[in-house]
Amino acid sequence: MFSRRSFSPLTLAVHLSVLLIVVLWTLPTAGLLISSLRDKDQIAVSGWWTALSTSTQNLQGRTDLPDTQIERDGRFVLEGRLIAQGAPERVTMFGASSLDPTAFTAGETGQLRNGNLLTVNADGTYEVSSQAPFEGRRGVRIFYTIEAPPRFTLENYASVLTAEGLSQSFVNSLTVAIPATIIPILIAAFAAYALSWMKFPGRAILIACVVGLLVVPLQMSLIPLLRIYNDVGAFFGLPAKTYLGIWLAHTGFGLPLAIYLLRNYIAGLPKEIIESARVDGASDFEIFVKIILPLSFPALASFAIFQFLWVWNDLLVAIVFLGAQDDQLVLTGRLVNLLGSRGGNWEILTASAFVSIIVPLIVFFALQRYLVRGLLAGSVKGG
Repeated sequence: MFSRRSFSPLTLAVHLSVLLIVVLWTLPTAGLLISSLRDKDQIAVSGWWTALSTSTQNLQGRTDLPDTQIERDGRFVLEGRLIAQGAPERVTMFGASSLDPTAFTAGETGQLRNGNLLTVNADGTYEVSSQAPFEGRRGVRIFYTIEAPPRFTLENYASVLTAEGLSQSFVNSLTVAIPATIIPILIAAFAAYALSWMKFPGRAILIACVVGLLVVPLQMSLIPLLRIYNDVGAFFGLPAKTYLGIWLAHTGFGLPLAIYLLRNYIAGLPKEIIESARVDGASDFEIFVKIILPLSFPALASFAIFQFLWVWNDLLVAIVFLGAQDDQLVLTGRLVNLLGSRGGNWEILTASAFVSIIVPLIVFFALQRYLVRGLLAGSVKGG
């Protein structure tokens, strides 16, 4: 038997709000996936929500050249096809002027202003006849409207996945993202434990500095950090563009949030466990490794999701610290170059976007059960 409270208006409003948020966040991804599987011509003329319905396209073409004309019943005739034989598209309307491209219905014979006769059938075959021979270097222009059934294809993904250098860029992104996620987690975990359970002068000031660093814009500190790195690298004779540089950059940009999240979580752990371990003679390092790290896995997983998503989707820091050479270009940079070389075609855009989010989606769904626990831990009680 259900309680009256479970059917209260407030509970219903909360459930509906959550459902609305889920739908609003899911629809763009669903639309991106559907568009990436559609035919490129249909993407250009209709939205993804019409993917299962017949689409209409207004096209134009020309007949064969005048030198292919034949004489039949005292008239000169040009014959041919506007669409490929056996194609699923069907012509519905046609015309010979851009001012009235739907003047005639498919299968009808229309008389043009110059006295010529034009017929376009539903299967795309056409016939143009004239009393005088056709002249000129181009055929007669025909405007026509076709109806195309829904068509799904993997050609968009084939174009992206077979692009030159894509596999190398994928490996480069993994080489950047994995260490740039693990390194700040390790450093932040040690710092969070020290700021939570170790007593030393200036601890409150360090916590305040960490919170203050959360609001520092990346763009403001990017160039100074690059200059410092180049000066230090020149002093030790290190190359200017290396993976070490981008690992350190992402570590520096990710540490404030990592320390803040982990410190809130670790400070909320039961004090009795820490004190019992110290009574048994455990050192701070043993407490950290054997007690703190296993208990802090939800918080570690939460930050790992944020950091990995940020590093994987990053382009600015990668270009600044790693460069844009073909052998060092990350996946986001490669896809941007691919879009530029293809003129920003929609089919390449949608397929590229979905290819780039596959790995982040895998990481998110693998760790999402720890996300809320890690973010909410310590929000009520802190050390």
